[in-house]
This record gives sequence, structure tokens and C-alpha cells, in this order.
Amino acid sequence: MKPFVIVQLRPESEAADEEFAAILRRAGLTEGNARRIRLDQGDLPEDLDLRAVSGVIVGGGPGCVSDLPHEKTPMEARIEAQILGLMPHIVAENVPFLGCCYGIGILGRHLGAPVSKDHHGEDVGAITCTRRSESAGDPLLDGLPERFTALVGHKEALDALPDGAVHLLEGARCPIQMLRYRDRIYATQFHPEADGDSFALRIRVYREKGYFPPERAAALTEACAGVRTEASGRILANFVRHFAQP
Repeated sequence: MKPFVIVQLRPESEAADEEFAAILRRAGLTEGNARRIRLDQGDLPEDLDLRAVSGVIVGGGPGCVSDLPHEKTPMEARIEAQILGLMPHIVAENVPFLGCCYGIGILGRHLGAPVSKDHHGEDVGAITCTRRSESAGDPLLDGLPERFTALVGHKEALDALPDGAVHLLEGARCPIQMLRYRDRIYATQFHPEADGDSFALRIRVYREKGYFPPERAAALTEACAGVRTEASGRILANFVRHFAQP
């Protein structure tokens, strides 16, 4: 099988390592059929050939495309520039792509959709995703129920769909939870790789990063404990199963 590329945007190694392991577990991948790229540690490799991969999965991170240039650290600005520099090739070549959380902002920004901090309205924790009629027959939602639980933690969101995109899943307070562009390019606002343990770690690591008042960390951790997110994780497994190339 051609490898899947997992591009990570987190500078915090503890959170990045857990995210990578969670993506592998939920996607049904191993380190042998995945190529890990951490953009905090360097630029995109010069030998990255999108024709030689099955697809690209982009994880989350503390950066925000809606931040003004002076609000971004040099690291955040470089990471964002690198991943945005990859998107024209993803879209032009219709490479299978799944962007998770930060990844939906990256895809939205590339496709010209508005991304802001004005519309998300969600606390860190569990939400209910509801399938829209447009999701019927979509391979990434194969076997998923009409409603299921997922975990979110974000500071920005899409205010509108990109032109040409299909709205697949919606949430009560942040409407655009999953979209498809063309037939191979997807993004979710929630974290399909994450469970309660993932969020316990991230709440600790990102306590001072503006996702929530720091004094709420313990309560949010308790609320996420035991949340069942196997259904949302199926999206990663379906992505790999559907797009894996020999």
C-alpha cells in the first residue's frame, strides 16, 4: 500500500506524539504504512511526492488562520505558510485529504471561505454531530448513525461553506462540522482521532492557550472522561479503507 502522509501542526511534542498514535489507531494504520511530518521541526520535505501516497491527513494545532499576522508566533506563521503551500497541490491533483480541526480552517482559507472566531460558540468537549441529507452515500460516513458524539476544541471556525463544497455533518452551535470538496477532499471541525484520554492531555497542555478559562481545566477534563467517540473515529478508518492504493 502506498503510505498515508500524516502532517502535524502542533509544536508541543507530548500532544503531537499522542495525536499521531491516536490517528494511527483510529485509522488502522501502522508506522510502516504512514509517513509522519511534523512542521514544527522543519519544512515540508523536498522529496514529498503526492503521486506516491494514498492520501494526506492533517491534524490539529494551536494556530489559527484567522489570527492577524502580528498575533502569530514565528513558529505558528511558518507552520501555517508551509501547510497552506501544500494545499494548491492537494486541490489541483485531487489528492485524498482529511483535515481535522485546524485542517478545516486551512482548507477553508485556501478555498476562499471566511474563517473567524465569531461563530464557533462551542466549549471544549463533547458535541452531537448530525448527518445532513447530502451525506447519503458518502464513503467516509459509511456505517455511521444519523447522530453521534465527537470531541471539539477550537478557537475559530468556518462562517460559510467554500464554493463548491458539500455540507455533510452539522452541529447545534457550530454548524459546519464536516464538509467534502469534490470527491476526495474532506475536513472536520471535530477531532475524529480523539477520545477522553486524548482531551485530558490536550486540556493540560493547552490550558493557557485561550481555548477556555484555565480555572475550568479540571471540570472540562472530568466532562470528557469516558466520552464514547468510536463512531467519529470510524471516519478515519473509512478514509483509509476507501482511498488506500496498492
